[in-house]
Amino acid sequence: MTTRSRIVFLFYIKRTKLLKNGEAPIYLKIRVDKQSTELAIFKSVNPRLWSAEKSGAMGTSDEAKDVNKYIDYVRRQISEHLAKMREEGLDITPIGLKNSLLGKKSDEKRIAEIFAMHNESVRLLVGKDYTQATLQRYETSLLHLRTYIQSKYNVDDIPLADLDPDFVQGFELYLKSARNCNHNTTMKYLKNFKKIVRTCFGNGWIKSDPFTNIKLRLKKVDKGFLTEDELDLIQNKQFSCERLQQVADVFLFGCYTGFAYSDLKRLTTANLVTSGDGRLWIHARRLKTNMESHVPVLPAAMDILNRYRNHPFCEMQNVLLPVLSNQKLNAYLKEIADVCGINKNITTHMARHTFATTITLNNDIPIESVSKMLGHSSISMTQNYAKLLDKKVGKDMSKLYNKYSPPTLRVLYPHSN
Repeated sequence: MTTRSRIVFLFYIKRTKLLKNGEAPIYLKIRVDKQSTELAIFKSVNPRLWSAEKSGAMGTSDEAKDVNKYIDYVRRQISEHLAKMREEGLDITPIGLKNSLLGKKSDEKRIAEIFAMHNESVRLLVGKDYTQATLQRYETSLLHLRTYIQSKYNVDDIPLADLDPDFVQGFELYLKSARNCNHNTTMKYLKNFKKIVRTCFGNGWIKSDPFTNIKLRLKKVDKGFLTEDELDLIQNKQFSCERLQQVADVFLFGCYTGFAYSDLKRLTTANLVTSGDGRLWIHARRLKTNMESHVPVLPAAMDILNRYRNHPFCEMQNVLLPVLSNQKLNAYLKEIADVCGINKNITTHMARHTFATTITLNNDIPIESVSKMLGHSSISMTQNYAKLLDKKVGKDMSKLYNKYSPPTLRVLYPHSN
């Protein structure tokens, strides 16, 4: 004899999610044996009228009668759907009964659910095929998608069949307006979402790709860098405040090595490697891309390392430098810019651009070597960081002045070797 599952229904209110009119939404919890789920029944009530023991409203007021009448209606609906599922020989589960009440097909695929399954697969492969940072970007994209669906449709998820170009364009508008994301950040979230949609299309779960005629283009943003003169201003400045001195040293170390903030704070003595010719290198795997990066330690960077060799914070945390939070560093860097008279919005990431531009490329270091040190997977990524200064262009072009000058002017532009 088959044992029938124990099914329990409980109506309750969420006092922590009061509506604008002060009423509390009513929810239904469905429990089948040890499994459970919940759903909103799209009814609310004054919290003072609610009785947890009764699972309904107290009193004989019109509001109480209306609420209790609706709850009785939901109970009848539950009984009808439960009977239908048993009649069709379906397994009685909390999710199955919930979907039946909401009119969802049991095998109907839904976009946020598929996105969540994708992210779970990524989570299992962190450290192998993906980085923790990549997982975090997908998780944030899913969070924005869920809040968009909730705000637009007042439901937790929607069927794949409801995906169309209007949905994608609405999501873009939501990210830029409600979430206040800039254009490039919005494009990155949409690209993550596009990967999920393309997977659904490739598997034949949707008939058309809603992204077909939508172009996701990033805008070029000049994040800036410091010149040699500006680096010297910070390098030669003696800060009276120890806090600013430490921040300046961490920033300068990033300028001399090209490591991003997330990598700087993770550097330990284990990352220091001495080559056969006696030079000190830093070997580290980038957190963002998991690419290996090998950078020789310049004398200026070595001086900074020696300064913090016995620093209490570094010894306690087993790190090379006393790196504060990114938010604090960026706030203090603005103060450093003011003190040094640098009219630029200095950020921690500007150090990486400064390394690519001022420290390396403009000192004739080949872009292939710069790309390797930055831990980029392609030179095209390095080109986004690097800017050539007029000084470097002028130096390179001076070699042509003699060749393309009239004989009478060649004396003014002697050939440069």
